[in-house]
Amino acid sequence: MRPFPKRRALFVLSALLIGLSSATQTLPTPPPRPAEAARTLNDPIFPGLGQLGLDVRHYDVALTVEEPGSPTLRGVVTLTLGATRPLGEVRLDFLGPTVTAVRWNDRAVPFRVDVGAQKLVVTPPSPLLTGQEARLTVEYQGRPGVVRDPDFSTPVELGWQSVPAAGGLPGANFTLSEPNGTHTFLPSNDHPSDQATFTTRVTVPADYTVAASGVEGPVSSGNGTRTFVFTQAQPIPTYALGILVNRFERVTGPAVPVGVNGSPVARRDYFLADTPQTTRTIFSRADEMLRVLSGWFGPYPFAAYGVALVTPRLPALETATLSTIPPNLSTERAAVHELAHQWFGNDISLAGWADVWLNEGFAAYSELLWTEAQGGDGQAYAARWYANLERQGTRPLPARRAEQLFDLSAYQRGALALHALRAAIGDAAFRDFLRAYTARFSGRSVDTAAFLAFARTQAGTAGEAALRPWVESPGLPPLPVVER
Repeated sequence: MRPFPKRRALFVLSALLIGLSSATQTLPTPPPRPAEAARTLNDPIFPGLGQLGLDVRHYDVALTVEEPGSPTLRGVVTLTLGATRPLGEVRLDFLGPTVTAVRWNDRAVPFRVDVGAQKLVVTPPSPLLTGQEARLTVEYQGRPGVVRDPDFSTPVELGWQSVPAAGGLPGANFTLSEPNGTHTFLPSNDHPSDQATFTTRVTVPADYTVAASGVEGPVSSGNGTRTFVFTQAQPIPTYALGILVNRFERVTGPAVPVGVNGSPVARRDYFLADTPQTTRTIFSRADEMLRVLSGWFGPYPFAAYGVALVTPRLPALETATLSTIPPNLSTERAAVHELAHQWFGNDISLAGWADVWLNEGFAAYSELLWTEAQGGDGQAYAARWYANLERQGTRPLPARRAEQLFDLSAYQRGALALHALRAAIGDAAFRDFLRAYTARFSGRSVDTAAFLAFARTQAGTAGEAALRPWVESPGLPPLPVVER
């Protein structure tokens, strides 16, 4: 997610800036009821998310935003579904606008919305069997739902963000969904273990621009509107879907040949009109960052990369192919952190939210690698992390409750675990390990057990032994030292 430790203060401020109506109900993610638990993925942090046996392969999303800055939207989404076990009903995560129609392979079917469970329950004409594929279309309109960010006692809203016009700035909308906010505006299997491809179509007033995850296609115009189309051809988790509506300035640059088999990575950034040149220069360095990180991690996994700036003082977020970054966090540190998440989180996803350190630890460690590439002292960077953990306390890396998902340990202890592995096996073997890891799990989900098993295979018993105290020990292991 975002570079630690800015999360709490910025989100509390952003709650005031976003200003959704007090009539909007803000709900925490509920625990599943006993009968429901047997049908969910039973994630240890969010046990109500997802449906056991459901495999969403593709989302075709069409949204209409008639008044940017307002939370109201219209949507039609068609999900291409598979199943790993027979499903007599489909139970999508959804707390969104009012559903007006549901079709199964173009045929109207019964449905109901269970607000308490945050589910859209659809009964197909016959069970969806293993090996079959079906199209489920949902039409809806109105105000998206909201869920509370799990890090806070103060109600802070995730999902579809609405920023009313104010102070000479235009109204805007964008998504900020990690960990569990996508289902506030999109019926989905809203769990990172179920990655899918996306086609995203967004219709907005003609003086607005849309930025979204994937490769942009032709823009069509008519009746005072423009429709933007984006194709995300590589599977991503639902929370990583980025959609942004604003009066953006789209800035393109030369493609960077760091993709799979040396394929070009398209470069585009979306800036606000008053974005200063100093900020633009920071993000122009993404070309160099792509080269440095791909040298360690292997080929960049997607066809495009860039950033889109948003006005509220929110955390940065690694929305796929197009990181969402507020101006106050327009720093090299944030830029390289969110770029690293394209590998760790977006391409290699989580099997469960308890293992989010596998996202944040790798992204944090990319900051150290970038520092070294610029001639800085990586060991001093690691020592600062260590001092932070000594001062503020730490825990074993797998999270046990939602409040731990994005804490200091997830970021900095997770990064130090990788530093310990590097110290144990040396730079060359560490680089080989990183590149083998991304190749092995590209497009797949991973958990801590699978990561440790891979480390044992790839880095030997010395590598696994270096990692385990950081993963499992309640205390803080000694500071690892990488000699350079």
